[in-house]
Amino acid sequence: MSESSAQATAAVTEAAASGNWRRAGLAGAAIGVVAAGAAAGVAIERLTVGRGMRKKARLALDASGPYGALRGVPGKAYAEDGTELYYEVEDADPEAAGGGAGARRRRLFGRKAPAPVTVVFSHGYCLSQDSWHFQRAALRGAVRCVYWDQRSHGRSGRGAEQVEDGTPVSIDRLGRDLKAVIDAAAPEGPLVLVGHSMGGMTVMALADQCPDLVRERVMGVALVGTSSGRLGEVNYGLPVAGVNAVRRVLPGVLRALGQRAELVEKGRRATADLFAGIIKRYSFASRDVDPAVARFAERMIEGTPIDVVAEFYPAFDDHDKADALAYFADLPVLVLAGEHDLVTPSDHSEAIAGLLPEAEFVLVPDAGHLVMLEHPEVVTDRLADLLVRAGAVPTAATVGIYGDTGSTAQPGG
Repeated sequence: MSESSAQATAAVTEAAASGNWRRAGLAGAAIGVVAAGAAAGVAIERLTVGRGMRKKARLALDASGPYGALRGVPGKAYAEDGTELYYEVEDADPEAAGGGAGARRRRLFGRKAPAPVTVVFSHGYCLSQDSWHFQRAALRGAVRCVYWDQRSHGRSGRGAEQVEDGTPVSIDRLGRDLKAVIDAAAPEGPLVLVGHSMGGMTVMALADQCPDLVRERVMGVALVGTSSGRLGEVNYGLPVAGVNAVRRVLPGVLRALGQRAELVEKGRRATADLFAGIIKRYSFASRDVDPAVARFAERMIEGTPIDVVAEFYPAFDDHDKADALAYFADLPVLVLAGEHDLVTPSDHSEAIAGLLPEAEFVLVPDAGHLVMLEHPEVVTDRLADLLVRAGAVPTAATVGIYGDTGSTAQPGG
């Protein structure tokens, strides 16, 4: 560990040990989101508003849009190390003729029933399966879908290896977790794999480990806001000197924070306004994002414990799955990114598309890292088109596909 890294780690540890939980929590809030691709220095316009009023506003936003409330049939898979992996299945409803699922199916694909395919959605770092809320709402009843929570995220169990002996999380481990979910939730039949950010890396790891599965069963792949490697070069919108300093101290600081998780979480809650501002900057690019959607993203990210943030962060520097993309070369592939993504910049998606010249590359203007929440209609439209190209459904709809989002409010953009 470098001298500067050791000094930063010592400073955070001292703050926690001294009982200065607010100071430690502020570090936890900022550093925790830096690990997800953010940095401090965000202007928070709400600092002049009373804390009680801000709390009431957050509660009102939580109630205004039941984002993340959609549920399917629950199931459990078990990873090689015994970690419990939670998933939900949304079955297709080919018999529905009017309203509800049947109407959504017609809007998406026409009147014919879809082919017996399962679409498996893998979410990103510090998120959960609920991050696919709008796509889930639009696809309900139209095609069989599986949504799952990565280990230590959402409703899945804490990683057994990490808790028992401190084994670092790796992207390869996540690929094997995805295989366990597929074996449990979709053991037979064709597949379409969809991954956002870390979820896209998980899909690449699965292909690297199970090329026969890809060759025999996978009909299409969607890689949203993700990277095949070289994440250590991402600057998160910071000056070069600043990002280099963050990289030097971050691993040690995260370890220190993870060791005092309870204290840091208490402080993180106390600094919720700063945390919310950082999340918004690094999740979205649009100025008119629905505040309830921004709050929904905030809830998911702030729900990820600091020790989980610390466990996962080192895996991204080691991630290199460019060679694994070759397994997708003969498949319909969608590569989609937000033009202003500061976490996994769009040039990483462009590099993926360069290795898959037959892929459809979509760059979404005025969009950040959480493009599927910020511009859900664009993402859902391109996913529907991918399912058509993959032969999972017979025809594309000629009318709008936005459909029922599970809320009366629609996001900006």
